[in-house]
Amino acid sequence: MRELCSHLGRHQPKRIDAEAEKQAGWRRHGILVVAEQDPRLSWSERELIRHLGAKLYGRRLGGDR
Repeated sequence: MRELCSHLGRHQPKRIDAEAEKQAGWRRHGILVVAEQDPRLSWSERELIRHLGAKLYGRRLGGDR
């Protein structure tokens, strides 16, 4: 009996470390990716993120909060 072999396995995406990718994006290209609710940020930093997001991209769907 012949065993079936699929070539799709090599096309499956590899898992990435999202934090490492964000860090690399900042260091290499000056691109910052941050969630407004990141617990590492203070209240004032989160407010700044909200303000910048609204200024650059408009208000969030469903309100700002």
